[in-house]
Amino acid sequence: MSNPIENASLQLRGIITSAIESIIAEGTVSVAEIPKFNIEIPADKSHGDFATNVAMVCAKSFRMAPVKIAQLIASKISLEGTVFEKTEIAGPGFMNFFLSRKWFSDVVGAVLSEGEDYGKTNMGEGKKILVEFVSANPTGPMHIGNARGGAIGDCLAGVLQWAGYHAEREFYVNDAGNQIEKFGKSLQLRYLQLVSENGAKVREECGNNTEKVCTALYEQSGEGGIFEMPEDVYLGTDIIEHAKNYIDENGTGLENADEEERKKALVDFALPKNIAGLERDLKKYRIIYDTWYRESKLHESGETMRIVEKLAESGHTYEQEGAIWFRATDFGVDKDFVLVRANGIPTYVVPDIAYHYDKLVTRGFDKAVNVLGADHHGYVPRLKSALTALGVDADKLDVVLMQMVRLVRQGEVVKLSKRSGKAITLVTLLDEIPIDAARFYFNLREADSQFEFDLDLAVEQSSKNPVFYVQYAHARICSLMANLSAEGIEIPETADFNLLDNPSEIELIRHIASLPNEVNQSALNYDPSKMTRYAVELATLFHRFYDVCSVKKAETAELMNARVLLSMAVRQVLRNVLDMLKIEHPDKMAKNENQSEKNLKYEMKKKNRAEEN
Repeated sequence: MSNPIENASLQLRGIITSAIESIIAEGTVSVAEIPKFNIEIPADKSHGDFATNVAMVCAKSFRMAPVKIAQLIASKISLEGTVFEKTEIAGPGFMNFFLSRKWFSDVVGAVLSEGEDYGKTNMGEGKKILVEFVSANPTGPMHIGNARGGAIGDCLAGVLQWAGYHAEREFYVNDAGNQIEKFGKSLQLRYLQLVSENGAKVREECGNNTEKVCTALYEQSGEGGIFEMPEDVYLGTDIIEHAKNYIDENGTGLENADEEERKKALVDFALPKNIAGLERDLKKYRIIYDTWYRESKLHESGETMRIVEKLAESGHTYEQEGAIWFRATDFGVDKDFVLVRANGIPTYVVPDIAYHYDKLVTRGFDKAVNVLGADHHGYVPRLKSALTALGVDADKLDVVLMQMVRLVRQGEVVKLSKRSGKAITLVTLLDEIPIDAARFYFNLREADSQFEFDLDLAVEQSSKNPVFYVQYAHARICSLMANLSAEGIEIPETADFNLLDNPSEIELIRHIASLPNEVNQSALNYDPSKMTRYAVELATLFHRFYDVCSVKKAETAELMNARVLLSMAVRQVLRNVLDMLKIEHPDKMAKNENQSEKNLKYEMKKKNRAEEN
């Protein structure tokens, strides 16, 4: 697995270090050790492909002006046999280095030889990392926040795999605790309403049509309605639907049952259907988990209360008014918190502590990464403090906090429908927009940034739509190869890539070379949005190259061959990035009736000119 940028940077560090060692050996300067220096990639390529501040950081220990140090270092540097062709001294002593033509040539060759493996790295060294994401409450359908969390978590796991980690995906099923109690209470209430005299009338008037029954019952549950609803229950129509389906399948025999028996029967009926629905809907979203971990497993095995015992044995708890508290303030948290209530029931944080102990100790993952909503910012320090008290390295737990997303249609924010009781869920979103668009769009921004999802733009077939823009670049290259084949022009096996010296070609190759580094940075920062931005930039550079440098009508056959293979290298890199994100790369784009191929090409040229200006 090659990493052209990293390899060049390491070679440059060695070149500079050797030159300084020669200066020290001659006795020109006397220092105990070479100060640490940075090697960077300048934003302005006229300043070189790489730059270093080595002369500045050596000024104090060398007791010499930076410019003089830079000159001394330059005099000892030999670039023969390296990937660099020249060095320059700029300003107060910055040293700029320029890559050779061979380096650019080797980059294209590396992409073509490594194929679908190009961009993969071994940074993770096979370490086990568990990515937990979505973990939506199984008492109802997934909302739009889960749609964003799903795309971020799944794409992050993909990036981590490309960076050399053994990444697994996990869904934590909250099938115990207060939300299940609330779920049972809600189901029971709707069940009793449906079997009541008024409920029977509603079912009869609606012809027992489930959708009509749910809508009618919901509308009559508002202020002044027939069916009164307390505040501490789930109000969605999905609860009514479950209760109605139970009656259809099992009759009204629960009407006279014990309350707890009734709630249990209804939960046992509805919860598996909800969990199966979550799994089905997430598979449609191209998310397949390695593990569905149930909270109930922790309670049944006794691990939940064993965690409390462990904390108590180590002296990190105390009793107050019958409740058991954790001394969180001993670990830098602003206040202590309750582990077990006075009634003996553990709070929600206890199974969460047990769950993470299971991840990092029992199952032995090197890292646990959670993708959570931004409202969990206060919860994370609590969790980490408890893990520390249990002797677990809390730095093994990393949390990606995700801001909510707003859906926009025709410039207006899409709001919850009060009439139907339904919000736009993951399923309804995927019925409206392509899966590719959802996965790409939700990763366009960092997780902690506010985000507006434009539903109209997501289905628009134009250069304004980022995912379409990227996929069109891939399809454009496929079209080029098909046209060459139709004209009897064979795709060459090799070419002289040193002929690629147009600025647009150089920038395109430089961007291709940066993929392994971008993968590493994306993994280190837990930020898959780096990969969508990388893909958009690559598409932009290719469209620019294709409009400036003719492939089929190149000045010579040799140059045409080089440009053909460069285009194939770009196609391979686009495929690799989209595969990493589980986004399709079609060979042809399905065209809108009003959007011809000619119009699309004109649009791309117009976009490129605007960006250049």
